[in-house]
Amino acid sequence: MKIEKVGVIGAGQMGAGIAQVCASIGKEVLLCDIKEEFIQKGINTITKNLQRSVTKERINQKKMNSTLANVKTTTQNKDLNECDIIIEAIIENVDIKKNLFANLGEITKKDSILASNTSSIPISILAEASGRPKNVVGMHFMNPVPVMKLVEVIRAKTTSDETFDATFKLAENLEKVPVLVNDFPGFVSNRILLPMLNEAIFCVMEGVAEPEAIDTVMKLGMSHPMGPLRLADFIGLDTCLAIMQVLHRDMNDDKYRPCPLLIEMVKEGKLGNKTGEGFYKY
Repeated sequence: MKIEKVGVIGAGQMGAGIAQVCASIGKEVLLCDIKEEFIQKGINTITKNLQRSVTKERINQKKMNSTLANVKTTTQNKDLNECDIIIEAIIENVDIKKNLFANLGEITKKDSILASNTSSIPISILAEASGRPKNVVGMHFMNPVPVMKLVEVIRAKTTSDETFDATFKLAENLEKVPVLVNDFPGFVSNRILLPMLNEAIFCVMEGVAEPEAIDTVMKLGMSHPMGPLRLADFIGLDTCLAIMQVLHRDMNDDKYRPCPLLIEMVKEGKLGNKTGEGFYKY
């Protein structure tokens, strides 16, 4: 199938980035969130990203204007009923996502692809909730979306060839590098990454070293571009905790047990960049 009209649900950092890259290749994008203020924040994020690219002469003003013109907004899921693909990028909560996919299964046209940008939740759970499992696929972008090339395209056992092929092709058209991943909790990226971040947090809790020292070891010793604790702050400690909880529950293995310090910091509202404080202050 041909994808021309893209719906994006969730105007946060990930959703705004997904809307931006789709609009930049000429797709008609409908960006949806539950409040107008969230949508406006998303549009502001897209505008700042594009303006930065103009300043650095990566794109011209005409390209910025055309990209913004391709993005329309709504606070009503029903307005997405004619989209060829709807990409969900909302909170990492399985019940909220299941309710959303059940709703999308009822209100969208029968051949619409329902894709999730979930970081860890098995696609099969969302597929079952939708009532049309052959149309459901995972499309896991990396943050920041306009910069990072990888997209994990997660195929559940029920995902049809047509759904998978169209989603894979869309990722290629976005000038990303799509990779087929089978449907397991955390997929590949977060099943490997998050336990490493969690272990770095254990190192802080147990007094092995200060955050700056831990990040320096991983950057200079392991050639990581960003230390694990700085990266955790960038991802959002609440998101890190949500992914670890999914891994711990669904893999039924204590090696995925969230660090108590991570749990405590989230309870205290120290979520990283977005709140101004995590392992570092911003």
